Amino acid sequence: MHTTGSSPSRRTALALGAGAALFAALPPVLGGTAYAATGDDRIASRLRELERKHSARLGVYAHHTRTRKTVAYRADERFPMCSLFKTLAAAAVLRDLDHDGEFLAERVHYTREYAERSGYCPITGEDENIAHGMTVEELCDAAIRHSDNAAGNLLLRELGGPTAITRFCRSAGDGRTRLDRWEPELNSAEPWRVTDTTTPRAIGRTYANLVLGDVLAPPDRHRLTGWLLGNTTSDERFRAGLPADWTVADKTGGGRYGGSNDVGITWPPGDAPIVMAVLTTRYEEDAPADNALVAGTAALLAEVLA
Repeated sequence: MHTTGSSPSRRTALALGAGAALFAALPPVLGGTAYAATGDDRIASRLRELERKHSARLGVYAHHTRTRKTVAYRADERFPMCSLFKTLAAAAVLRDLDHDGEFLAERVHYTREYAERSGYCPITGEDENIAHGMTVEELCDAAIRHSDNAAGNLLLRELGGPTAITRFCRSAGDGRTRLDRWEPELNSAEPWRVTDTTTPRAIGRTYANLVLGDVLAPPDRHRLTGWLLGNTTSDERFRAGLPADWTVADKTGGGRYGGSNDVGITWPPGDAPIVMAVLTTRYEEDAPADNALVAGTAALLAEVLA
């Protein structure tokens, strides 16, 4: 049986403590310096060069919670969300369904056909999990740490469908992020699509409010951050571009048209958290994911914000 690591590691605890102490300044982020948007043509030029080099459209929102410096590049343009929704689904479960602390222990049953129809099921597709079902907590873990599509769909089913994610975002102050379809259809990721999309600024702030703000109660925030810290899918994205000694709590997403996303919170050693959202899309339907573009953008953000 797949099990979750529900007890946070020491690194998780340290990161959570830093976030709680240092995030008080984040909600009024509009006062920061918008380098790539209005303030520093050199950074905007380097981001445009990354777009040209990778034949992609690149959206960036990054905010240092101590210095209040911000990089915003195409930050209010829409990009396909893809698996970034899975963090939101887990957060909605924690806030809206787990009132008595017992809901996470409830066991959810499903068929092999259901898991495989979702397109990617490395955890839900295990024989033992299909035979015995998985707890809601295990589904949250699988959805975030392993980006398991069937786990994401099962969470959506518990919440009442994809539009529950839109409602959750609105209740958390995010007026842009929306989810309309299930896995795997939501990953069609056409660059012109409005449904199943977000913007770098909106999703970056929402992730920040989940990890460092007060959208979730402290125990739920701690649990969600632990899942993000244990993410297994960003070794070639944020974790490849950021310095090795930075702590990273993030979630990736990907779809057609080369869609490659990564959003999360990073902690440089001895410093306050930095919020990062990097969303990309390319112009051909069968274009491959471009991990190097995400990693290169993360490296640039670390250079200019740390």
